[in-house]
Amino acid sequence: VQLVESGGGFVRPGGSLRLSCAASGFAFSRYNMRWCRQPPGKERECVATLYTGSGITTYADSVKGRFAIARDNAENTMYLQMNDLKPEDTAVYYCNFFLGNNYWGQGTQVTVSS
Repeated sequence: VQLVESGGGFVRPGGSLRLSCAASGFAFSRYNMRWCRQPPGKERECVATLYTGSGITTYADSVKGRFAIARDNAENTMYLQMNDLKPEDTAVYYCNFFLGNNYWGQGTQVTVSS
């Protein structure tokens, strides 16, 4: 099982980024997927979930209306479109799914600063 995040970087407040998570080694289309983040000095929190089958998405209140999670099952890839970024969005972002255990990628750093 492998999850590889990309697309992080430095952005000014109000800017946008699109994160990608390339998945391999498991039946990607069958599993609910999540984006989680860990701000510096804080615990990891999950901010977006996409439920397979129904396509239902849920978001943490802190990102609702600004972030959008999506997936391309043909490409085994998940995305997180992040708009109107704020300094408090600064974190390492991880993709995640659960199959007996939690699986995580290596993370991608997002820094929002003026």
